[in-house]
Amino acid sequence: MNDSMEKQLLLDCRYLRMAAIWAENSYCVRRKVGALIVRDRMIISDGYNGTPTGFENVCEDENGMTKPYVLHAEANAITKVARSNNSSEGATLYVTASPCMECAKLIIQAGIRRVVFHELYRITDGIDLLKHSGVEIVHISDIK
Repeated sequence: MNDSMEKQLLLDCRYLRMAAIWAENSYCVRRKVGALIVRDRMIISDGYNGTPTGFENVCEDENGMTKPYVLHAEANAITKVARSNNSSEGATLYVTASPCMECAKLIIQAGIRRVVFHELYRITDGIDLLKHSGVEIVHISDIK
């Protein structure tokens, strides 16, 4: 691995660790997911999975199932950047779990060119769509 690739891996691991810390803000019990959007080495947005603004911070129903209106971390980060003066065009998304199909569509439409994730979710259709659309995918299983 050359020096520039090694530096990029170090940065990727750092941002993934930060996304993991951000996930701790989630009120969800079943799974806590965090996301950061980074462009030009600046964090331009962040998100974690949870309910929409104004809803009670309870992600699961009485049976322990995730409520259908819970937003994924990626969706929260993308909608947050959309409300700001920043653009996610050409940015990197760091997320603690691989994106689902719905989030993959948002990632593509947001112009995000690279996705770095930690946990591979059992359903990979989101990753498959991102690869098909030319988004660079990086899976880092050991974030040191």
